[in-house]
Amino acid sequence: MIRPAPGRVGGAKPEDDDLSLSTTAADAASTGAGLMAGAPSVTSDALLEAILASLDDDKAEEVVQIDLRGRSEMGDYMVIASGRSSRQVAAIAEKLTDRLKQQFGVLSKTEGKDTGDWVLIDTGDVIVHVFRPEVREFYQLEKMWAPSGAAADSFR
Repeated sequence: MIRPAPGRVGGAKPEDDDLSLSTTAADAASTGAGLMAGAPSVTSDALLEAILASLDDDKAEEVVQIDLRGRSEMGDYMVIASGRSSRQVAAIAEKLTDRLKQQFGVLSKTEGKDTGDWVLIDTGDVIVHVFRPEVREFYQLEKMWAPSGAAADSFR
């Protein structure tokens, strides 16, 4: 459902509103993952390294990275991690998105943070899943995405 922006009456078009041309970081974040205006571009490897460091700092458990290059167009890497509780899962996700925004100007699209069972963080090149252990066991994403005949690289 599309809602008119505050202050617009009766479905006025954006071009009718002088202020509609300005965008904020929040507006950009709501449209998906990307870089903030003026932010330097970051490689997927540097982004992955920062994500793994953030997960380690926040005591995420059973962190697994899966290389998707050449296997999927959705990103270069997938990272799967667990938190011990819904509260920790949500905190890990929030701190990760904040750190990526501060360090690289990366605006991440996040889903599921309110419930804290499974949080998906789309940074563009790296897709991060943070689960509660029971939910992770149920969905078993590692089995679906791990390279055939080999276990995914683990980071601990």
